[in-house]
Amino acid sequence: MRADQFEKKERQLRAALEETTQRLGQHFANPAARASAGAYLQSLLSSVERKNSWQLAEAAGFDTPYRFQHLLGRGAWDADALRDEQLGMVLAGLGKEDAVLAIDETGFIKQGKKSVGVKRQYCGASGKLDNCQVGVFLSWQTAQGHALIDRALYLPEEWAQDPERRRAVGVPAAVAFAPKPTLARCLVERVLAAGARPAWVVADAVYGADSKLRFALEEVEQPYVLAVTGQQCVWMGFGQRRVKTLKPQVPADAWVELSVAAGTKGPRVFDWAALRINHAYGKTWQRFLLLRRSRSKAGEITAYLVFGPADTPLAEMARIAGRRWAIEESFAQSKGEVGLDQYEVRSWTGWHRHMTLAMTAQALLAITRARLFARPTASQSALVAFKKTAGCRWPLSADPRQRRGGAPLLRRAALGNHPRAPYPGAALVQLATAPPGSLQVLPLQIAQRPCPLTTVILESV
Repeated sequence: MRADQFEKKERQLRAALEETTQRLGQHFANPAARASAGAYLQSLLSSVERKNSWQLAEAAGFDTPYRFQHLLGRGAWDADALRDEQLGMVLAGLGKEDAVLAIDETGFIKQGKKSVGVKRQYCGASGKLDNCQVGVFLSWQTAQGHALIDRALYLPEEWAQDPERRRAVGVPAAVAFAPKPTLARCLVERVLAAGARPAWVVADAVYGADSKLRFALEEVEQPYVLAVTGQQCVWMGFGQRRVKTLKPQVPADAWVELSVAAGTKGPRVFDWAALRINHAYGKTWQRFLLLRRSRSKAGEITAYLVFGPADTPLAEMARIAGRRWAIEESFAQSKGEVGLDQYEVRSWTGWHRHMTLAMTAQALLAITRARLFARPTASQSALVAFKKTAGCRWPLSADPRQRRGGAPLLRRAALGNHPRAPYPGAALVQLATAPPGSLQVLPLQIAQRPCPLTTVILESV
């Protein structure tokens, strides 16, 4: 790549960052809070290895983490308003065409018993029972990319019924115990009310089993593909049947071989079948039982409940079922690159504020990537091709230790050969330094000092 082309890419990156961050300053009317928020955001976007309070403060050039602790704890700003602003950024940056709204949870392993909501429970991050917090999240996925857009902390029943523990971590009085599917339903309703209308909603069996979530989506004619277990009951004809009893009765000629997504060893091919089940929505809409049969493991069949237009093709239902995994990639990016799980706060307010800022950082990267690069249509990512031609300082590696479990590889590509920044976390964005007037709100600004711009690249493997 020629020097002028390289500089052009860098200018495009700076312009994209400025465009996607200029709206954030209005949520931090206090100059000190605005400055701290900008420093926190740019530190999350930096190359700091461990993004705890001390290392983030060091990356920002602070002697202590007290400014960040104040921002996450006692500072005067509304995390929910910033979350709503971020949703608008994602919709504008990633688009709405063929969008999928995914529901899932992730765990945050913790030590001790004082962090809000922590208990010994199943943790997806470790794959076992662990002392952890659990958050329910939504992600927005289009052909341009994917990003987390909302969050809710699961508060176990023993926490919800303990006034002393609630008071110690600042749980609002209005917050009561709610199962994870109930939290998910509230998040989905909030997103739909904000005007985000996805083509489909997807989730695993934890949420697919919740009839209230399904009915709420059907009432607003929102198509979904939700996984369920074999114990799920469905109405067929004049009675209810368990899904596991229907699987063996599917005719042999009803199964269709389809590839819906690329895996680490090539296309992921399964046999698919769909059965129409009872509903009360006339001829326009239809409920389906979608079945996916493994071609390598005999007898392994996964089931989904589907609600959508009556003429939805089997291939379309299978394609949407395969798109749920994008939220797992969002978790991997957010934890690996912007420190979603590396917080050091115990309070209810602190958890939601950190999650909101980390989600904003991850969304900023997704939007920037979408604008700089076209979404690849071939099996190899166009982003990887760009890295090969850009002469980046971190070459592509075939180290198998970076491919644990066949997960996507998270890489960094340096866009620029500027002198090294004075702190290890080279900033992407910082706040405007000019003091605002009494009624003026300043937007966040891109850092003008020479430093290498860094963006996250997700390699398709």
